[in-house]
Amino acid sequence: MTQDVRTNEELNTKRRASILGFNYTDTSTNQEKTLYKDILPKEEMYQLRVVPLMAGKSTITFGITTTTSQQTMNKLNNQFLDQRVSYSLISDSGFNDYMKLYDPPKKVVYQDIDISSDNNQDLISSVSSTLEKVKANDMLAYLTSQAHKLEASDIHLEHQKDFARVRFRIDGVLHSVAKLSPERSRMLTSAIASAANISTSSADAQQGHITQIVTMADKSQVNVNLRVETVPAINGMDIVMRLFNMDAERYTLDRLGLNSSERTIVDNIIAKPSGLVMAVGPTGSGKTTTLYSMLNTLNTDSVKIITIEDPVEYQFNGVTQIPVHTQTGDQSHFADKLRAILRLDPDIVMVGEIRDNDTAKTALQASLTGHLVLATFHAGSASEALTRMVDIIGQNPLFTSAIRLIMAQRLVRRLDDQTKVAYTPDQATISKLQKIIDSFPPNVQRPSLDNIQLYKEGNSPKNPFGYSGQIAIREQLVMSDKLRSLLHKPPADISSQMIEQTAIEAGTLTMLHNAVLHLLAGNTTTKEVFRVLG
Repeated sequence: MTQDVRTNEELNTKRRASILGFNYTDTSTNQEKTLYKDILPKEEMYQLRVVPLMAGKSTITFGITTTTSQQTMNKLNNQFLDQRVSYSLISDSGFNDYMKLYDPPKKVVYQDIDISSDNNQDLISSVSSTLEKVKANDMLAYLTSQAHKLEASDIHLEHQKDFARVRFRIDGVLHSVAKLSPERSRMLTSAIASAANISTSSADAQQGHITQIVTMADKSQVNVNLRVETVPAINGMDIVMRLFNMDAERYTLDRLGLNSSERTIVDNIIAKPSGLVMAVGPTGSGKTTTLYSMLNTLNTDSVKIITIEDPVEYQFNGVTQIPVHTQTGDQSHFADKLRAILRLDPDIVMVGEIRDNDTAKTALQASLTGHLVLATFHAGSASEALTRMVDIIGQNPLFTSAIRLIMAQRLVRRLDDQTKVAYTPDQATISKLQKIIDSFPPNVQRPSLDNIQLYKEGNSPKNPFGYSGQIAIREQLVMSDKLRSLLHKPPADISSQMIEQTAIEAGTLTMLHNAVLHLLAGNTTTKEVFRVLG
């Protein structure tokens, strides 16, 4: 409360006291307040809306508010018959100030969440207890700050029959951190909905975005930046909040973990920025991070960059970013916006996602007229993405000239070098690996499996899971003469298997090939590869 607001409240209370015929006490000027804890219990002070201001051997002065009833004053007169009781009107803020002294708020200690096992009931109990004590906005801020510290990608709020479960996705794996009572989960859901400008009663899936700074009970400030996705479920609205890191240094090519051949392909595209580049994979596979890193590298004063995104996940200085809202199901927004921004003479365009035929055709046309078009696309692999694009575009001789790169990727957990354990795999595993190696491109050196050692996760008190961060398993499909010849066939005669085999013959390493190289290098485990790639 500002000083001017408090002063006005005291003036209004003073005028009210004059009208009612009461004395008035300005508690805002009384810095040293004497407490008389033996006169009334704090529960009764809350109930009656009175506080003892002064007390002697034979006198008591109670502070009352405008909501204190005459019945209450009669009760106090009868309760203290041996003393002369008087009353003085105080403001509501003055009453609250006194009650904070008589009943100090319990100090909330925000303990850091430590994910130490898959089934840590002590952790869940501790975090749940903290969330039961604090305000709704503080619940959201606490969870967000802890998720950032643990480098989680998402926060999940899932309503069960008798409680709501809170889970963090860390390195691609979900971990339970809290259970909320129905009342507290409703409070948290309302706070999220209010901040994200969505409805708690909607029967449809919704999207929102939260950007705010929350000052918590311990006076710390938390920058909350979340993309919110909701869907109505049988027990309530389930929510997934994707965390955004506002550090621009995260979006650089050097941090993508590209090997030398992968980096050479990307550098060649940046050197001659034109054509169509697509990042392919499921949700959470790092597609947007890959394109943002390319975009950040291309972002100079000599080029104009425009993006179309649903939603805008990260704001870059010097880039015109246009949000598109497609919750209504009208997917034509992307194509309409793309046609509009091409009239603004951009050099580079990023399309958040190619979702329909119209957007695909417009993006292709833009890439053929001197623009570099970056886009994400949902497909299982680079060859599947190309097959789908052929279905969309049809037999277009310019199509193969437009595509510069299709980069498919998945994220797997990286082994912790300090705890990983070497082992000799069994013959069945060696045979599977050898079969994959035998399918390597003819111009790529094939690794030997003689005296092979693989690695599995270890553990330590500091890292009980044995993993540290994530790495991308990638494949990069670029056009070759044989691939162009294949794509000139009728679409019905082209399959993703044919495209993949042709790409391999031209030197493309598939995600499975790339995964084997990471296994042999001791970067991840067979369990992780099977979990992510199948």
